[in-house]
Amino acid sequence: MVVFARAPVAGASKTRLIPALGEKAAADLHARMIEHTLETLGNVFDDYALQLWCAPDTSHPLFARLADRYVMSLHTQRGDNLGARMYHALDTALLEHDHAIVIGTDCPGLASADIVNTVDALKNVADVVIGPATDGGYWLLGVRAVSATLFRDIAWGSDRVYQQTLLRIETLGWRSHALRMRTDIDRPEDLSRVPAHLLEGLT
Repeated sequence: MVVFARAPVAGASKTRLIPALGEKAAADLHARMIEHTLETLGNVFDDYALQLWCAPDTSHPLFARLADRYVMSLHTQRGDNLGARMYHALDTALLEHDHAIVIGTDCPGLASADIVNTVDALKNVADVVIGPATDGGYWLLGVRAVSATLFRDIAWGSDRVYQQTLLRIETLGWRSHALRMRTDIDRPEDLSRVPAHLLEGLT
């Protein structure tokens, strides 16, 4: 299982939330969502190898603390865009595993059941599993194999990412399975979807 996380740095993290929260609170919320994601996945840690892929590198103190708390390896994201970084991470994970799942840390609605359902689909009915996001992107991608085609010519950051990815899956001739739609927390209007305990005490 591959988790993508950016270092929570004030002024550089969750920049679209800064007008609503301020620089420090936006970065603190980002850090809390990283931890929340790992806590949510705690129920499946015993069954799946966990890798935290960090940007810009693994040096942020939060990453070291999380590596001490959870059984996981730290890696540096590599690639010129999100697609290249996901391709590299998934390709690396598939060297040792028969399937791999990549998720971000912006979706506090993630449930451990989502991972269980993804693995079940990959084992039985699908070559690729994708979780559509309300902003037109996706919050999870699970694969049995990986191809650069899956990430080629995608308008990353736009509301076309999910639909463009479905077209790439069709081009590859892969069987796909979609999970439920969830919300990534990127904009002030998304804050209403954040669990209250993640917002408590932010200053």
